[in-house]
Amino acid sequence: MEIRELQYFVAVAEELHFGKAAERLDIAQPALSRTIAQLERRLGVTLLERTSRKVALTDAGSVLLAEARSILSAVATAERRTQEAATSQPRVVLAVKTGTAGELLAKLLDAYRAEPGAAPVELLLCEAHQHRRLLLSGQADVALLHLPFDPAEGLDTETLYTEKQVAILPIAHPLAARAQIRAAELAALPDLPPARWCRADGSYPDGPGPEVRNLGQIYQLIALGRTTVVVPESAAVDLRRDLVTVPVLDAPPVTTVIAWPPHSRQRAVADLVRVATRL
Repeated sequence: MEIRELQYFVAVAEELHFGKAAERLDIAQPALSRTIAQLERRLGVTLLERTSRKVALTDAGSVLLAEARSILSAVATAERRTQEAATSQPRVVLAVKTGTAGELLAKLLDAYRAEPGAAPVELLLCEAHQHRRLLLSGQADVALLHLPFDPAEGLDTETLYTEKQVAILPIAHPLAARAQIRAAELAALPDLPPARWCRADGSYPDGPGPEVRNLGQIYQLIALGRTTVVVPESAAVDLRRDLVTVPVLDAPPVTTVIAWPPHSRQRAVADLVRVATRL
């Protein structure tokens, strides 16, 4: 198999649409279809079930998708590490969702910096659902994820802590003075429809609330009285003054983990994970 064939297959397997995959790869759709058909003939298996209405992965296709992601991630990481070795000191790229894990992140960076032989840490601030793709593509070495919201399939993880969730409301809202609230009460607020987070594929769930990609957008919309959101307690540490938090009694707990690709052999990543779990 060629790297190009795996790249083409992963695009189709993730999009489940040849047209969208061709746009993503910036190639013509017939060329993409020929490459996938050639790959199937070479392997002697059907990777994708195609009908006039949809494309679906077969069992063999699901296996190849997992393996191909791992291979492409390893290749991307090897390329970056080789270039770094020739130009500068190797570094660790840590992906973090914008506006989250502020206190933990500061403590982690300080503690790791004090370690003997610590490598430089480059922060990669990303949007919701991007961590996994950044890790598997080799663009990031390690990431802080929040389960169950961030996908962690195919990654190695260590649990750091679990916390409750809070609702963020405008300071002048009638519910802002409450000691606690339930999820059903929030959902019943006609003036504050819940924000709709961007999915991993770039789409948004149906609903009346505004479409958002990060906490900065949400906080501004909440302050304007357009929406509300339920987030982990730690996400509201540096909350702006015109917003308040109210604990949500029945919201599921959120677990923060540190994650990395399973093929990673970097000593710096292992050291960073060790420091994070110690904290």
